[in-house]
Amino acid sequence: MAVGSASEVAAGCRSIVLSLPDSGVVGSVLGEVEAGLSDTRLFIDTTTGDPDDTVGCSKRLAEAGHDFLDASVGGSSKLLESGQAILMVGGDVDAFQRSSSILRAIGERVFHVGPAGAGIRMKLVFNLVLGLNRAVLAEGLAFASRYGLSVLQALEILEAGPSYSRAMDAKGRKMIARDFAPEARLSQHLKDVGLILAAGEGCGAQLPLSILHRQLLEQAESLGFGAADNSAIIESFR
Repeated sequence: MAVGSASEVAAGCRSIVLSLPDSGVVGSVLGEVEAGLSDTRLFIDTTTGDPDDTVGCSKRLAEAGHDFLDASVGGSSKLLESGQAILMVGGDVDAFQRSSSILRAIGERVFHVGPAGAGIRMKLVFNLVLGLNRAVLAEGLAFASRYGLSVLQALEILEAGPSYSRAMDAKGRKMIARDFAPEARLSQHLKDVGLILAAGEGCGAQLPLSILHRQLLEQAESLGFGAADNSAIIESFR
C-alpha cells in the first residue's frame, strides 16, 4: 500500500528498511521520520553510503531509543531478486539477532561484521574486488578481440581455468553482446569507487588499481554509459 510520506511509513511500521541513493538522502529521510516517533523502531539501511555518516545516524537514533543496522547488499539486483545476494551487517549484536528473519528475507547469507558503519566498510572492500574483476574481464575480452581471437571462446577458456571469477557468469556475455540493460548502473559503481578512494586516503591504504578503475569508469560515463549496466566498462577499452 502506497502512502504519502516517509513519516507515514515509520508511524505504521516497527521495522523500516531503507534503500536510497546515498548517505545524504538517508540523513534527510531519517530527519523527516524520527522526530515524530514516540517508541522504538528498528531501521535497516541497505544504502551504500559514507561509513562516517552511517555512524552518525546510528548514534543519533540510539540516543532517541531506536535501533539501526547498516546492512549492505553484495550482489546485483538480479542476484537479489533470485535470493542469491549476501548481506554485510554492522550494528548492535542484539538488534542484529532480533532482525534475522528480515535480513534473511533479503540475502541468502548474512554476516555480522562489527559495529555501526562496519557493514558499509566491508561493502566497499567487496565492491573494490568485484569491480576490479569486471574491469580486468573487460580488458581481457577486448584484448582477445583485438588479437584476432574468438571472444566467445576466450570467455569459455577463462571460465574453465584458474582465471575464473563469478563476474564472468554475470557480465561476460553481456560485454560480448553489448547488452548493457542495467542490473547495476555504471555511475552508481563510480560513486562507490569514489567512496573507496576517500576511505583509502583516510586510513592510509594504497589503492593504485582503484585509481585506474575510477578513470576507466569516468571514461565510460563520458561516452554516455553512466545509466547503463556496469558491464559497459568494456567500452573504455574499444
